[in-house]
Amino acid sequence: MTDPIADMLTRVRNAYGAKHQKVDVPLSKVKVEIARILKEEGFINNYKIIGEGARRNIRVYLRYGPKGEQVVSKIERVSKPGCRVYVNSTSVPKVLGGMGINILSTSRGLMTDRRARREKVGGELLCRVY
Repeated sequence: MTDPIADMLTRVRNAYGAKHQKVDVPLSKVKVEIARILKEEGFINNYKIIGEGARRNIRVYLRYGPKGEQVVSKIERVSKPGCRVYVNSTSVPKVLGGMGINILSTSRGLMTDRRARREKVGGELLCRVY
């Protein structure tokens, strides 16, 4: 697999499209941080690490609206292995005028675009969620 982050985002996108309640994703530290940010921002209900040894996964519990509508309308990878996208602290873009989030990988760890602007740090623009 050349892009495990894109694989995670695709699994979550497909699970939302199929109206699943949960989805399992292979474990990595970056994916756990992405799941943490998605939970903090209210895009998923919860996540937990399941399994043992090399077969550990992240179980992501998806969130839906009161009538069963998707909370996430789009989740997409921005920076790809073949074309990395970097932004500095003054040019961190907003998503839908602040309705969505960008997830950045900075020297201070993974964070949302709002936090990156507040802390005045830039980094690699990993994905966009709205």
